[in-house]
Amino acid sequence: MRLEEFASVVSHDLHNPLNVAQGFLDLYQATGKDEHLDRIVRAHDRMVGIVEDVLTLAQQGQTVSETEPVDGTAVTTSAWAFVETESATLDASWDSTIDADASRLQQLLENLFRNAVEHAGPDATISVGELETGFYVEDDGPGISPDDRETVFESGYSSDEGGTGFGLTIVKQIAEAHDWRVSLGESSAGGARFEFAGVERVGE
Repeated sequence: MRLEEFASVVSHDLHNPLNVAQGFLDLYQATGKDEHLDRIVRAHDRMVGIVEDVLTLAQQGQTVSETEPVDGTAVTTSAWAFVETESATLDASWDSTIDADASRLQQLLENLFRNAVEHAGPDATISVGELETGFYVEDDGPGISPDDRETVFESGYSSDEGGTGFGLTIVKQIAEAHDWRVSLGESSAGGARFEFAGVERVGE
């Protein structure tokens, strides 16, 4: 991984938990409730994890060396908590347990959630569910043109003038590091649908 790409990936993914930490700091300053401090601590722990993940990617390449059983519902809920989702709704029905690097899988989901909110709008509905050999993440936004569905995974591509173009590149890198196949299609509502196949389930 080139230095400039490394820096862009780190800064891109740190925005999610950093914004969450800032939001709960504002709430703590306004209310004085200690429960907000717990969320700030969790956000900072997440930032440490992201830096460690990207360092690993830079040093070892696109591989995953250690995996563990990861509950689909739990990792989905955790990823949702570290993204500024505004008024968006999460519809999660991913109940299986898979073999994965939990932190990097969460990073993948965080990027997909952030991408959906940015492009489908603040009131989007984002769904995560089961596939026969994996899982999917889809939204009810405007979708992605068939002509752009391969290009969106390229480093630096963004349809948003203020976007970094790294979110979906990171998604693809993490999927490939697990030997998963990622494809982009259209949801039943006409939005974007990302499918991940070749995912190994635990206990089946």
